[in-house]
Amino acid sequence: MITALAGGVGAARFLTGLAKLVNGKDLSIVVNTGDDIELFGLHVSPDVDIVTYTLAGIVDEKKGWGIKGDTFHCLEALRKFSRETWFNLGDRDLATHIFRTALLKNGFKLSEVTAQVSRTLGLDVAILPMTDDKFETRITTEIGSVHFQEYLVKREAKDKVLGVKFLGAESANPAAGVVESINEAQLVVICPSNPVVSIGTILAVKGVRDAIKCTDAKKVAISPIIAGAPAKGPADKLMRGLGLEVSAYSVAKLYSDFLDTFILDVADSAEKDKIEKLGIEVKVTNTLMKSLEDKIDLARTVLES
Repeated sequence: MITALAGGVGAARFLTGLAKLVNGKDLSIVVNTGDDIELFGLHVSPDVDIVTYTLAGIVDEKKGWGIKGDTFHCLEALRKFSRETWFNLGDRDLATHIFRTALLKNGFKLSEVTAQVSRTLGLDVAILPMTDDKFETRITTEIGSVHFQEYLVKREAKDKVLGVKFLGAESANPAAGVVESINEAQLVVICPSNPVVSIGTILAVKGVRDAIKCTDAKKVAISPIIAGAPAKGPADKLMRGLGLEVSAYSVAKLYSDFLDTFILDVADSAEKDKIEKLGIEVKVTNTLMKSLEDKIDLARTVLES
């Protein structure tokens, strides 16, 4: 059994390779929901959907999100009503959000809805939202506190980050299956996702970090930082905002209380000795996933760790 902790695009790319090497029934993926947001009265789960669409083979690979070949007629019509349309939702993508919202309003849990969506799209992996409870990532900026999606998409991550808050972290419980998947795993993988607002949110849910510390599984993380910058996303700005050096070493240190092995990109091989002094085994390889072969090779490195 393998359990992966995942954010959005970077994790989805890695998981594409991993899914080629392992039986889907042996894979559980715990996904960040701190990015979830209500738009047009609909519950949108960006990271859950990116992972689901990617593994189902329907993601728009050029964008890294949404459904390939999707149209945006509904959004264009909403724009005529002077509605804020800064978050792009395609027409087929909207069907997922409508379905999810309808079931949530009828008493279903987010984890139950996610399982139904996964089965409908033909997946046999277990995609587990980190929590069924309210959990919201807020970014503190010079204009005040804003939802992470507003910071990232609407404001294009241009604001200086002064802090990060996880609303609901003190009360949110892990969704059904999350802790169990960690306890029963032989391998726990920390995907190459934002260490602050993707993996950090999952670890902030009550009991998750402790479960990872206590499990007998081997714990392996892949650095999302290559040569002092993230492959995608605002991890550098968020890390600086929290006073962290933007480096692979900083990421390894954030996970050092539970990590066994850290996968480092060849561009950062000079950091190997420094990370090993944290008591973590380091493997150096290519972590920049430009092709399916790259994704599979990286997944193979993790499995062999």
